[in-house]
Amino acid sequence: MIFVVQEHHASHLHWDFRLEMEGVLKSWAIPKEPPLEPGIKRLAIEVEDHSLDYADFEGSIEEGHYGAGEVRIWDKGSYELESKKSNKIVFILHGKRMKGRYTLLKFDKGGEKAWLLFKTVHQKAKR
Repeated sequence: MIFVVQEHHASHLHWDFRLEMEGVLKSWAIPKEPPLEPGIKRLAIEVEDHSLDYADFEGSIEEGHYGAGEVRIWDKGSYELESKKSNKIVFILHGKRMKGRYTLLKFDKGGEKAWLLFKTVHQKAKR
């Protein structure tokens, strides 16, 4: 399965984080650069799904259209889904920038579309 992060210079700079799931790209808009190190949490607002062919899109969205502005691929690669629940998704990214285990966690206080994205340190099993 693939993931892609698109840097999107629209009315406000943000990053579109997308995971291939159920035949589409599940998508979240992140207002600040995605975390590359553990301990950094980013708000991720769930947005509409996109078609899989959108994973390769770079270019301009014309003024007057939704999301008008410049779009560049910031990172891209494959991922492994570790677990998925309605309020928590855990996955391992294999990108050029984003590598390792990440979690998307539903953020109760932020509204129904608010999630937190963060890199997690994999805990070794206790003996």
